[in-house]
Amino acid sequence: MDTVATVADRLRAVLPEGALLTDDEALDRFSHDDAEWAAFTRPTAVVLASSLGDVVATMRVAAELGTPVVPRGAGSGLSGGANATPGAIVLSLERMTRVLRVDRAERFAVVEAGVVNDDLRRHVAMHGLWYPPDPASQSISTIGGNVATNAGGIACVKYGVTRDYVLGMTVVLADGSVARLGRSTAKGVTGYDLTALLVGSEGTLGVVVDVTLKLLPLEGREERAVVGTFRSLTDAGRAVAAVSAAGIVPAALELIDRLCLHTVAVWQGWDLPEDANAMLMAKVDEPGPAGESLQERIAGLFEAEGGVDVQRAADPEEVARLFLARRLAYPSLERLGPVLTEDVCVPRGAVPEMLGRIERIAAESDVVIANIAHAGDGNLHPLIVAPEGDAAAAARAKVAFDRIVDACRELGGTVTGEHGVGLLKLDGARAELSPVVLGMHEAIKHALDPQGILNPGKAFPARGAA
Repeated sequence: MDTVATVADRLRAVLPEGALLTDDEALDRFSHDDAEWAAFTRPTAVVLASSLGDVVATMRVAAELGTPVVPRGAGSGLSGGANATPGAIVLSLERMTRVLRVDRAERFAVVEAGVVNDDLRRHVAMHGLWYPPDPASQSISTIGGNVATNAGGIACVKYGVTRDYVLGMTVVLADGSVARLGRSTAKGVTGYDLTALLVGSEGTLGVVVDVTLKLLPLEGREERAVVGTFRSLTDAGRAVAAVSAAGIVPAALELIDRLCLHTVAVWQGWDLPEDANAMLMAKVDEPGPAGESLQERIAGLFEAEGGVDVQRAADPEEVARLFLARRLAYPSLERLGPVLTEDVCVPRGAVPEMLGRIERIAAESDVVIANIAHAGDGNLHPLIVAPEGDAAAAARAKVAFDRIVDACRELGGTVTGEHGVGLLKLDGARAELSPVVLGMHEAIKHALDPQGILNPGKAFPARGAA
């Protein structure tokens, strides 16, 4: 491989002024995402792409020199997927923020990869349209990053995850060639579904530059909420299982435990109930009597499973405020110290057992574990908090992290529901994926990236690697 200076010189020759960063502050800032528990190093250089041409030029230089490239959006990921690896170029698409097209009649939008999720939702709302995927990081995470990890969010229990809305994309491959995948029509089955393959590939198969997204009508939804507190996490888990068993598909079904409630309330100065060990928040959006009936059915199920102080809300501002508490749970916990974030997903019926196991693991490992969850689809986010600078606590946290992954698999779950494998979940992915399936991953990777320069070492483990 050529020297660091050669890489920078080659990039400087093909990129516009201001697109290449090599100063220490920039190299440090772009060296990792929000998963600081995952390994990272300083990159060789940072490219701030503003156009398809910038991405193509960067990949051509990288291919010629055999230099690794780590694609990056807002750096809000929680698995180390955007962490720099030795000798790598970090290729940021955060400057690519244009909404290129909104077609109201066909209900789709074409957006660049750096568009922030919330900005897209506000933009298409002006056209009477709605983009459902809403990760908790929606105010800062980019569409390109959402595509890279197949992000979900609060609404995904009813409306699905990012992959369900990606119709097509423009992607730059490892050799700098450009592929335009997918379609803008409602249906289409020409060739392999390469669009779906790229969604969730964590930047290991190509650099997504723009995305064509399916949209839904904004009108016709009337949001109502049901909120109940529970004396234990397992009681709340049983209520989740009961809603699923009743055949109800809410627009959202979220869980927050006592520690999360307390930290959000203290941080925001809110008066939230703190005399319970868990809170469930359900949302339905069917209009009229149908929505009212579903709201009452869910409230009845909460009460039957031990819910206390079960309340109904139909005022939009009150519904939004209650769900804001859920979105603020993670940043509120970060105020207590470094957070090791889990992202396991189990069958909905196994939610009570999984929550019970997490409580036992916390006690046995002597660590603080807070729980938030997209409980309606079994996607749990245990948050393991360790005091800053406490190496022993950090070691115990890692043990607890691995035990939670193992417990999830024992219950028929998967080691990541929406954050991606990145670096943090390589061991779990190795246990979950068979040697045959890992071989298929390697074959696809080699076909599209024969030098292995695109985000190396992420998304799936190499066969036989320790």
